[in-house]
Amino acid sequence: MRMRNNLQDTFYSQIRRLVIPIVIQNLLSAAVNSADVVMLNYVGQSSISAVSLASQYASVLFMVYYGLGTGATMLCAQYFGKGDMKAIKAVEGIALRFSLAISSAFALAALAIPDLMMTLFTSDPELIRLGSSYLRILSVSYLCWGIIEIYLAILRSIGRVVISTSLNALAFTLNIFLNAVFIFGLFGAPKLGVTGVAVATSTSRVIELIACFIVSALSRDIKLKFSYMFIKNKLLFSDFVKLSLPALGNDVAWGVAFSMYSVIIGHMGSDAVAANSFVIVVRNFGTILCFGIASAGGILLGREIGENRLEDAKNDARKLMKLTVASGALGGLIILGATPFVLRYASLSETAMHYLKYMLLINTYYVMGAAVNTTLIAGVFRSGGDSRFGFICDTIDMWLYAVPLGFFAAFVLKLPVMWVYFLLCTDEFVKWPWVLKHYKSNKWLHNITRDNLF
Repeated sequence: MRMRNNLQDTFYSQIRRLVIPIVIQNLLSAAVNSADVVMLNYVGQSSISAVSLASQYASVLFMVYYGLGTGATMLCAQYFGKGDMKAIKAVEGIALRFSLAISSAFALAALAIPDLMMTLFTSDPELIRLGSSYLRILSVSYLCWGIIEIYLAILRSIGRVVISTSLNALAFTLNIFLNAVFIFGLFGAPKLGVTGVAVATSTSRVIELIACFIVSALSRDIKLKFSYMFIKNKLLFSDFVKLSLPALGNDVAWGVAFSMYSVIIGHMGSDAVAANSFVIVVRNFGTILCFGIASAGGILLGREIGENRLEDAKNDARKLMKLTVASGALGGLIILGATPFVLRYASLSETAMHYLKYMLLINTYYVMGAAVNTTLIAGVFRSGGDSRFGFICDTIDMWLYAVPLGFFAAFVLKLPVMWVYFLLCTDEFVKWPWVLKHYKSNKWLHNITRDNLF
């Protein structure tokens, strides 16, 4: 009995050590997004709406990086458990190849055709004008971001979460400071409004990338080196493609579909867009702990599986689920508690405030669905090398159910905004039966490492 309690204590202590830095990192990220909205609240509702819509491209790009990063993490966490550092360097190089190619495409599009990119989300000329100026300047940050996210994902996969959190803290703190400087024209800087947000973001990303290279130079093992992209290993490349591309496809399919929600809401009026902008910020705070547990759990389980401790991984996955349910309930309470304060300080029209109130109430329970699915699909399943199930599940759920339902409700049935929003927020719960069944089957549990790679 005493040994069993010690094993449980070890699991929870390891989770705590990993979760706390990841939660701090996610908290800082949410703080930057909320700072953008709060500061632009004093500029005007159009500015909030334009940045919210233009940021959907960053959301999709983040899903690309998250897919590549978690794909790399699946391999690196298990190879770290196995003690094969050369394999980890090779995986980093493969991930950088994909990341740089995709980042360059997004950056070129943002620089060359920002008007066309904004037209997808809105037909409002003012929002298109503001969003285009934002996207054009943000193109610089896309290139830096692609390199940063891969390197930080590799660091997290081997347990260096404090370093990755510190680098993000530097960028996020600088971003908030520069936002204030360029939005309001402080310290003699020009008063740039929406454009100031883009300038602040791009500047902070450049500095964060420089900091990554400094950390890399001081590191004894895993460095940020473009030379890793030329490490050749057909087996690792094949494994990365087989594992990462479904994860990438999963996250992109989900991310683009979630952006379609903004397309639907964006064509239902600026009041709905402005309300949703605040809701996204509050929901991000409500899901911080949930997503932190999912990330930390995936790393820890992957390491155990790489050490071939499959029974331990199975038992720890059950403990992870208990933590997830608790964190989902806590996230809902956070959103509920924040609602009065958001309604008091948001400077929106009367209609937008009405939307905001009920959107927030819907999200008090929506976070539970997101918490359970994220922990299982992006944490537990991927730790065992199973990214295919999530890709199939999310693609069917989002593209055959949620997105068509949203378009049908909004543009065919012409239902009120709140009914459309409610229907969109059923997406997480529809897939619960299949996700939970796959979890209980243990078909996700695989040791994906190889011997004698080099």
